[in-house]
Amino acid sequence: MTSKQRAELKSKSNKLEPVFQLGKNGITESFIRQTEKCIEALELIKIKVLLDTSPVPPKEAAREIAEKTKSEVVQVIGGVIILYRYNPRLKKR
Repeated sequence: MTSKQRAELKSKSNKLEPVFQLGKNGITESFIRQTEKCIEALELIKIKVLLDTSPVPPKEAAREIAEKTKSEVVQVIGGVIILYRYNPRLKKR
């Protein structure tokens, strides 16, 4: 991903609300399955990491979630993770 593409995705993500919260249970298989479905449908998603309760720091969580969902980390800022995965089927609509 180029820096120009990343900047465009960051600006699009400003309008998004977090679709999930990562809390005390950490990154479970259920969390990954739900994230996978959501990223398939939306391409660009925002995840909120509850800093007080999450056993995984945001940057580490972003890396692990991106790896398991085959997506790219656009940005991690504070307790917010922004992920992107291109879906050609969404472009056909």
